[in-house]
Formats: sequence, structure tokens, C-alpha cells
Amino acid sequence: MRKEEIKAWAGYPRPNYARVTSEYGDCSATTPACRESSDLLVKWGATPIFDEYWRFASLRQAVFVQRLSGEPPPWTSDPILQTHRFTNPYRFTDRVSQYLIKEVLTTGSPEPVEVIFRCLLFKIFNRISTWTFFLSHFGTPISGFSVHDYASALDDARRSGEPIYSAAYIMPSPAMGGRTKHENHLLLLASLIKSRELHGLLESTSLKDLYERLLRVPSFGSFLAFQYAIDLSYSHIFPFTEAGFVVPGPGAKDGIRKCFAAAHEREFSNIIMWTCATQDEHFRRLGIRFERLAGRPLQPIDCQNLYCELGKYAREAHPGVVGALGRTRIKQRFSTDRAAALPPLTIPPKWQAGPQWTDTDLAYATS
Repeated sequence: MRKEEIKAWAGYPRPNYARVTSEYGDCSATTPACRESSDLLVKWGATPIFDEYWRFASLRQAVFVQRLSGEPPPWTSDPILQTHRFTNPYRFTDRVSQYLIKEVLTTGSPEPVEVIFRCLLFKIFNRISTWTFFLSHFGTPISGFSVHDYASALDDARRSGEPIYSAAYIMPSPAMGGRTKHENHLLLLASLIKSRELHGLLESTSLKDLYERLLRVPSFGSFLAFQYAIDLSYSHIFPFTEAGFVVPGPGAKDGIRKCFAAAHEREFSNIIMWTCATQDEHFRRLGIRFERLAGRPLQPIDCQNLYCELGKYAREAHPGVVGALGRTRIKQRFSTDRAAALPPLTIPPKWQAGPQWTDTDLAYATS
């Protein structure tokens, strides 16, 4: 955001914490938590787009719930949501994550190292058709993994015009001495097996610990390491869940900058954790209904993703506000004519064991 735009937002008033009664209960300006949030919003230079964050979350979730219920379109009257593609508010509900949970993490050997191997092999390419290609040619046991065989088969697939990587993430090629990007990724996996680094991941005691171990893997970087940590946290082999730690990606930083003009980038992770911990407070404050999935609140990774999607939404809704990325249009279009029916939702089995986060998990700094 340019300096003159930050100055223009400087007069944004404190949110109205007058008592609001709704299905969520009451929020009073005399409540310590509400006063604390009001102070933080002023400190971070909250803009009107922050209130839009919660409206966007509610509207986008309503679209997903209606589609999941099999209701016919249109699922929203919002013209931007009608014509542009946005991810679901809950990260685990996206198509690739659902496939990972249903077909990759729980299908095959339950041995922990095998689960990690399958997860990383799937996510490095991040394409369902590539995974089914592997299954049809090789199966998935780690003992049968051959860089030469896998690379040769992918060479054939590419020659036939089949894409092997998803366009969702930019996948940098590790410097492993291979002839192609996919061979380098396969060599990387082989090195992780040989060095027993996959076994080392099992020693992780928290989501942050797992992330830091993955961050040491060549070419992963902070964004991919965090995404892979979240993916692995869906499995039964780690005792922790998605909560407790978050790393903002480039898109989330763009959305946060549009919401908080005075916040420093070093505060962005804390802002996401605070957003997650205070979500009910803001839905109450604005009188917005948000439909949770099976009673599960938004997690830090979901709030991170929502900042990313809001950054895109604001390009159309607030074209004069330039964020950290400087982009002005939304690339992906959406049409209900091409919207496939959604299959039943699968929740990671370990989530059914009890509460998903505590106040300690969602700790954030207030000064």
C-alpha cells in the first residue's frame, strides 16, 4: 500500500463495540476482550476492509455449504463471488486436501514413515492425476521407490502432453543434479529416505517444530514447508493439529496489508493468530452469521487463507487499494455451468477425538 493510501486510512475509527445482540450472544464495549481488540485495531491501523474480511468469510462459506447440500445455483447474490474463483474458508475442504485425507493419508500402510512418504510424494506434484498415475504404475510402498523408474514414467507422461504439476503452487526445483525438475524432486525424496530425515520428522513435538524441520529441506522454503506441515498434521501420526502456529504466505500478506495499514510485517503471524482467537467477537460485533462445519471454528491456517482470498476479492471490491503484491485483477474466473457437484465431506479421523484448540494454542501477543 502506498504512503498516501496509508495516510488516507489513518482516520479509520475504532469499531463500534456498542452492545450487539445476535445468535452469537452479546458483545459489550465494557468487556475487557472487546476493549483489547479495539486497541489492537487502532495500533495496527485497521481499515474498513478488515470488516469486509468477516463478511467475505460468511458469504464464501454460505456458497460452500449450499453446494455441499446439493442446492442449485445461484449460491450468492454477490457479483464478485458469482464470477471469480475463491478457495473455501476451511482449508481442509478444498478438493486436493480432501483427496489427500481420503485417498493418500489413510490408504496404504499405516506405518508413519510410509504415511510421510506418500504425503510428500503427493504434495510435491500436488496433482491428483499424477498420484493416480503413480498408483497405476508402481503402487506406493516406500521400499519399491525408484527414482529412475518414476522419472522415466513421468518423462513419457510429459511427452504425451500430460501436465504433472499443479499450477496452485510454484514448485522450485531442488539442485539435486537431475536432468529435469521432476527428476530433481524424486532425487530429493530419495535423499530424505536415505538420510532418514523422514524418520526425523516423527520426532516433531508441535506444528512449529514440524515446520522448522521441513524448512531445512532444500527448495521447500517457508511457504511450502508450512503447507506440508499442515498436510501432515491431518494424519494420525502426529499428536497435534493445525492450531498453534501459522506462517503467512505472500497472498495473506497482501490481504493483511489491505486490512491493517500500520502493521509491520513481523506482526502478521500474530495478527492471524489474533484473528482466529477473536473470530466470534467480530462476527458478534458485525451481526454476521457464520456457519461452522460440524461446530469447528476457523483455524489459523483458515484465517491465513481467508486473508489471501480477501486480498484477491478487494482487487474488484476496492480497486483503489493496492496491497503488498500490487496486483489489480483476479485471474481465475468462475462459472456455475462448470461447477461440479461436491462429494460428501471427509474430516480427518483424529479430529473427532476432542476439542481442536485451546486458549493456549491460540496465544497471541497484545503489546
